[in-house]
Amino acid sequence: MAYILIFIVAIIGSFVTYVEVLMVPRPPEIKDKSVLALNKVKAADNFYRIGNNWLRKSKSGLWEEYIEGEPFERGVITGKLNKELLYKQEISFVARLQALVPNQTYLKCLDIFARFFNRHLTENIPLENQLEIYGESLSAPHEFDFIAPPYERMLNYHAAHDIGHMMQNFALVGCTSFAVWNGKTVDSTMLIGRNCDFYAGDKFAEDKLIYFCNPNQGHKFVMITWGGMMGCLSGMNEEGVTVTINAAKSDMPTGSATPISILSREILQYASNIDEAYAIARSKKTFVAEAIMIGSAADHKTAIIEKSPTKTALYFSGKDYILCTNHFQSDTFLNDKNNVENIAVSASMYRYQRLQELVGATSKFNYLSAAAVLRDLKGQHDKNIGIGNEKAINQLICHHSVIFEPEKLRFWVSTYPYQLGKFVCYDLKMVFDNALNPKENEEINETDLTIPADSFVYSEGWKGFLKYKEFKAQLERAIKNGQPLPDESAVENGIIQANAEYWETYDWLGLYFKARKDREKALKYFKTALTKEVNDKLEEAEINKSIHELDSKK
Repeated sequence: MAYILIFIVAIIGSFVTYVEVLMVPRPPEIKDKSVLALNKVKAADNFYRIGNNWLRKSKSGLWEEYIEGEPFERGVITGKLNKELLYKQEISFVARLQALVPNQTYLKCLDIFARFFNRHLTENIPLENQLEIYGESLSAPHEFDFIAPPYERMLNYHAAHDIGHMMQNFALVGCTSFAVWNGKTVDSTMLIGRNCDFYAGDKFAEDKLIYFCNPNQGHKFVMITWGGMMGCLSGMNEEGVTVTINAAKSDMPTGSATPISILSREILQYASNIDEAYAIARSKKTFVAEAIMIGSAADHKTAIIEKSPTKTALYFSGKDYILCTNHFQSDTFLNDKNNVENIAVSASMYRYQRLQELVGATSKFNYLSAAAVLRDLKGQHDKNIGIGNEKAINQLICHHSVIFEPEKLRFWVSTYPYQLGKFVCYDLKMVFDNALNPKENEEINETDLTIPADSFVYSEGWKGFLKYKEFKAQLERAIKNGQPLPDESAVENGIIQANAEYWETYDWLGLYFKARKDREKALKYFKTALTKEVNDKLEEAEINKSIHELDSKK
């Protein structure tokens, strides 16, 4: 028996060593490393330069960056300019990860799993992107080397969007987007709105980065991103092609492929129209399912590339608008098992139908009415479903909200908090035309086209939502620590008053009183939660499971 135990331990030890030592990805070879000698120069407060490249913070709070050159050069310079942003974003991301996986042993197992799962990741990322990511990783902090060395960490972060929606309990992604043109806009030109609900904690969304890139190959483009992310979640190029991505449901993959953000970045940099975007998408294998919305000035329409690990389809709505949440719409995926289940179980179809209501109720869109849709907090038929509900278009978790006008090469980006702050407008052509000579005290956005902050941010409803989050955090800590709340009734009454129509309010109270073994109160709150608009069928099933467990203890 002892020999068997020793053998098992040896096998496990060998596997861990194999994963931690032999599976570390090798950086690409660099012939010219002269760019490493360049230093960041502070031109003014919150304004830094390296040659023609620069990073500055707008009065709006948005970080704006211009980068040019060869891939490795771009990566190194981006890393040097963004060093503080890289550190801040990684602190937020790792804190979120540790909150989701608080047990250090489980976290280590997750790390080993991620390394093994992504062992072929570099084979699926174009060399250009590897060079960029490696260059930027040279400025990444070593504080988090317990997760992985910088280059490996940053490669894996580019698959975070994929892993996030693959592991639904992490609740990282659930985006909404739409496009209108012809008879649905005031001047017939195309207009695209998008909420990027990638959530990695409130701090993570504070520093949005507007990344203007003039690469040595391909089209000039802009991405709305964060420090450390070279992939694209939302962007537009100089040809008027826009790219946004929405997660869909797929099987648990068995190995890594091209991360969606890297695929969408390639489309952004190299596609001039929908057909070229589709050809790029078909040429890549991905390990999760995704809807990639492509707006095209050349085609004067928007389409959706629906892609799973095994199939790729191109969907046109046949109307002068197109809508996208988190399920597929083409005939190719009509009877797909995962898609059918996703429509039946998740919040995607509910949100899609709410989007239909709002788009249908607006006769002709402009950028102001597009922002109103992206900020909508209500459920179908204007029902109050609580603030923060996943069934709402505005879930108050988004990293960024963006509006594109591809034919005019204009776009608007939301400012903190979420999509409630003002939307700042940029003219892509104007920015690139003046990119080499930015003025220190002169804004590069189109100030006369700014969309004002949502009035909700000044309301009692917003104050209530902030209080709700505080009460929720207190309940969460009490459950985790197995301790009673110091003032139980104050939290109990306070969270209900703060967000009375939200199902999670009562679910958290149910979980707390269940942990305190107060069966009567727990049952009351779980049953109340079911009278509200619950996010999805899986959440409903969990609540019913808790009710059944409590009923069985009579």
